[in-house]
Amino acid sequence: MKYTKLGNTGTTVSRICLGCMSFGDEARGLTTGKGWALDEEKSREIIKRAIELGINFFDTANTYSGGTSEEITGRALRDFANRDEIVVATKVYFPVENNHPNTRGLSRKNIMKSIDDSLIRLGMDYVDLYQIHRWDYDTPIEETMEALNDVVRSGKARYIGASSMYAWQFAKAQQVAKEHGWARFVTMQDLYNLLYREEEREMIPLCADHGVKQIIWSPMAKGRLCRSPETVTRRFDNEAAGKAFFPLEDDSSLEIIRRVEKVAADKGVKMGQVALSWLLSKPTVACPIVGVTKLNHLEEACDAVNVELTIDEVKYLEEPYVPRRITGHH
Repeated sequence: MKYTKLGNTGTTVSRICLGCMSFGDEARGLTTGKGWALDEEKSREIIKRAIELGINFFDTANTYSGGTSEEITGRALRDFANRDEIVVATKVYFPVENNHPNTRGLSRKNIMKSIDDSLIRLGMDYVDLYQIHRWDYDTPIEETMEALNDVVRSGKARYIGASSMYAWQFAKAQQVAKEHGWARFVTMQDLYNLLYREEEREMIPLCADHGVKQIIWSPMAKGRLCRSPETVTRRFDNEAAGKAFFPLEDDSSLEIIRRVEKVAADKGVKMGQVALSWLLSKPTVACPIVGVTKLNHLEEACDAVNVELTIDEVKYLEEPYVPRRITGHH
């Protein structure tokens, strides 16, 4: 495994982050992962192996699997890892169980309740990175940033991060925090991969200017970049978001996938490793979040840190891309 810094902080994270949305208890009723989430026994195998492979960064969210992702992840990390050596990230915005207006969003009320609930589910005194899952159009950003600052000052989170929003929103939040001397975001969790590169227009230059590093969600486009276009997995077939974000009939996407397949064959590596290597070559990217349901997929993802693409290979992979509609925000 290779390591880097978490944004412009002194905290070190692995270049591969284990995404924990794949873990959940279907008996409790899932808000995510329906039809493909792993139960606790299988989830623990993945988490244990990730630690053995050198992964020290784990990303979950309060809403994943109705809160059971945090519970399963927390129990496994307590059993298999030293808390001082690992970096744990979770998120706030979406509801966990009911969708009442006061149990979602980024109000002070919901943030303060959500961080306490997440810590109880994780069985931890603090999280390392507390992220807003989306932008809240119904709450003043001043209220949100002050509440997040209080979470940090209370010791319940070491840092704060943001996810999937417009560049003007991120800039506004950072400026509000700067003006008041509050904690600022150190990371931006973006949708970014060979099939979706719209963040290169504004968000990535903004992150570079602010010293903010990206944590990438869906680095392999819901699995599209891992296999031939004709192959559809159980997860892709069950997850409507994958089909909406990366439509199967898109000619540009199909050509990119074919080129990933060719580069992988030429280098003797897996397609997913090529997709991850491309991301790891980008200077603003700290790490992609890899959500896996099989041990061999986890091991292949970790091996991707040793795959290097030439300048010509990068150009070849990027060449067919055409502009997309903005997605992942709301």
